[in-house]
Amino acid sequence: MQTARVEANDNYLYLQTLTDLFDELTNNSKELSDIAELFMPIMHTILLIWTYSQHYNTPSRLVVLIREISNAVIDRCRNFIDGEKIFAFIKNDEPGEAHSKLLVALDTCAKFKESYHEYKGKVRGQWKITQNALFVRLDSFQERCQDVLHLTSTFLQFKRLQKIEIGNTKGRILSATVMQIYDEFKTTVDEFMTVKYDIMDIEQRSFDDDFFKFRQRIKELERRLASILTQGFDDSDTIIGKFKLLESFDGLLNRPIIQDELEKKHISLLELYKQDLKTVAAIFMEGKALVDAKDERAPISNNLPPISGALNWTAGLVDRVTEPMQKLSLLSQSIQDREEFKDVQKLYGSLRKNIREYNDSKIRQWEKGVEENTEVHLNKFLLYREATPIAEEGFVRVNFDPTLERLLREVKYLLLLDIEVPERATLLYKKADVYRTQTGRLEIIITMYNEILQTLLPVEKPLLRKRIESMDAALQDGINKLTWNSQSIDTFISQAMTVVSEVDQLVKKMKDNVLKMQQMMSHW
Repeated sequence: MQTARVEANDNYLYLQTLTDLFDELTNNSKELSDIAELFMPIMHTILLIWTYSQHYNTPSRLVVLIREISNAVIDRCRNFIDGEKIFAFIKNDEPGEAHSKLLVALDTCAKFKESYHEYKGKVRGQWKITQNALFVRLDSFQERCQDVLHLTSTFLQFKRLQKIEIGNTKGRILSATVMQIYDEFKTTVDEFMTVKYDIMDIEQRSFDDDFFKFRQRIKELERRLASILTQGFDDSDTIIGKFKLLESFDGLLNRPIIQDELEKKHISLLELYKQDLKTVAAIFMEGKALVDAKDERAPISNNLPPISGALNWTAGLVDRVTEPMQKLSLLSQSIQDREEFKDVQKLYGSLRKNIREYNDSKIRQWEKGVEENTEVHLNKFLLYREATPIAEEGFVRVNFDPTLERLLREVKYLLLLDIEVPERATLLYKKADVYRTQTGRLEIIITMYNEILQTLLPVEKPLLRKRIESMDAALQDGINKLTWNSQSIDTFISQAMTVVSEVDQLVKKMKDNVLKMQQMMSHW
């Protein structure tokens, strides 16, 4: 009796150190996700009890203690998410909430086990206890959580069926069949939710039979869905159409029955994509030759300059083959391990490499031209005279080289394509609005000047000789002094605009007066 009393007092003394931790563990006001932080302190205290207690350091005592903690963890999890709450989430069309809470419960159980195993390693083999002896109820609860998680994930996956619309010739019939399957699925779930017990209670053995019936019914629906997918796949003519069909059933494709059925179709998808890669490669080689030859049949948009047009064309080819390859890479590992998939990868890699090298060569060619020609053209005079039989002085033209115009357009579109351009071209493009304004104003000036020379009669020119000479003097700096790099271009344009405008107004006034005199004389 004395020995038992001493043992009881000793056990009470040491177990008393767990009281506060156990109170926190069983406190339902504490969030379930927060109780995991208690597991390490609890296991550390148990380790100290094992080390220093004279009586509470036997495997049988430890088994009892760990089982009780496991039961407390199970109770906390069931308080957090039970069968009634799960069914309520499903009825309210919120299966995702139930799914998330089940994951939290599973994570909490797993962390308790991890804490135990971490401290088991610290006692160097003294806790020689089998896993089943300790965690038999906790393991059963985790299995139940996994089963119910399967229920919620199935609901989440099948929920997508209500929004699926299948196209092509059989689309209407197949879409109607999908909706019928979805209605049957909802009926199956509703029947399962009529059970009279808490599905999270591991003592309720009826769950195994009810859940087995539920899964068998779901498998039957999966087989019908697999058949619909197969028919829709065969009905689609293009590789993009087939991928869109698979995307519409995303989430359901990983279910084993559907996955097994689609694996055969994945092989045909690989073969179809392989043929498309060969087609794109042939288009690239043919188009490249036309672009390099500057053939009018070259596949470049009419509104794009040569280099950015070529790069935009090749970008379209890359887009055509990239998206299907990305989607193929998401297929099951068994498909990716096949030789057909590896052949497709090689073809894809080779095509991308050829296009990339071609793009790089076009960009290098253009950059070389930028460096060689830009300064030459910017150092040209603003204006030049062009001989004409109409006027002995000759017409004046704006001397902004078309090469610079093409360069500015190239830079604009290359930047839109997110392609890096040389610093010199970037600096030039920053002044694009300035050049546009300057050339526009110069065009107005020379249009007035040339029109004056063109409309003046030989007998009128002597009357305006000094005015014409003043215009020539005003334009002379633009003809033989100022270049596009000069700083005083705007001043020159303003002064020339003033002089030429005055003469233009004078000539128009003179012409109007002559016309009035002619009209008056016609009535004499």
